[in-house]
Amino acid sequence: MLPLTEQENPKTADIDKVSTLEAVRLINDEDNKVAAAVERVLPEIAAAIDKIVERLQNGGRLFYVGTGTSGRLGVLDASEIPPTFGVGYELVQGVIAGGYDALYEATEASEDNRESGAEDLKTRGLTAKDAVIGLAASGRTPYTIGAVEYADEIGCFTACITCVPDSPITKSVDVAIVAVAGPEVITGSTRMKAGTAQKMVLNMISTVTFVRLGYVKGNRMTSVRASNEKLKDRALRIFMAESGVTDKDKANEILTRTNFSIKEALEITKNN
Repeated sequence: MLPLTEQENPKTADIDKVSTLEAVRLINDEDNKVAAAVERVLPEIAAAIDKIVERLQNGGRLFYVGTGTSGRLGVLDASEIPPTFGVGYELVQGVIAGGYDALYEATEASEDNRESGAEDLKTRGLTAKDAVIGLAASGRTPYTIGAVEYADEIGCFTACITCVPDSPITKSVDVAIVAVAGPEVITGSTRMKAGTAQKMVLNMISTVTFVRLGYVKGNRMTSVRASNEKLKDRALRIFMAESGVTDKDKANEILTRTNFSIKEALEITKNN
C-alpha cells in the first residue's frame, strides 16, 4: 500500500477543472487539517524538546537532517536561530542531502544514499552530546534514516518529524513525531501539507527550546541580535519595557554602549 503522502486525494481530484477561487478554497480546506494533525502530536513534540534542552545545556548541539523540501525546512529553521536568539551558527545546524546547492536546485537522487546521511553528520563532528532530528515526510528516505541510525549508534538523542505512521524512520529514533495530515492536494507534493506540518513542528521545537534555555523573557526576544534598523528599534522597545527606562534617548544611549545587547544593557541599569 502506498504511504499517505503518495496517495491520491479524492477531494481535489477535479482541481484542474474548477475555478481559480474554488481551487484555492480546496487548498485552504486541506491546509486547515494540518494544525489538527500537529495538535495530536503535541506530547511527542514536548518530549523531544525536553531531551533537546538537556543536550544543549550540557554542551551539545541540535542537527536537523533531511532531503528536498524537508531538508530545506531544516536549514531554514536553523538559519533563523542566531538572529532571533543571539547564539552562534554552530548550535543549531541544518544538514541537507546534496549540500547547500540543494537549497535552490533539485538534487532528489542524493536522498537515496543511506551512507551519505551518516557521512554528512560525521563531517560536522557529531558527538554523543548532540541531538539529531530526521525530517522525512514519507518516513522512508534512505539518506535521513542513515543519518538518524548513525546518530543513535553513537549515543545522540534522536527524533523524527514525519507524516506517515509506522514508517521506517519511526523505528530508528527515540521520539517519533508523526503529524498525519493525509494525502496531498497534488498527489505526492509534500511541499504542501506535509511541509507545512513539518514547519509548524520545527517552529515549536526551536522556539520552546530557547525559551526553556532562558533566551526569552515573557514573550520578548531579549536575546535578539540587532543587525539592522528594524531589529535595533525592536531591541530598544524591549529594553525600555524590561528596564523601566522611559527616556528613549537615554535607553538608546545605553544600548549603543553595549552594541545593542539587551542583556548587557539590562545589567548596566540593574547596577546603577
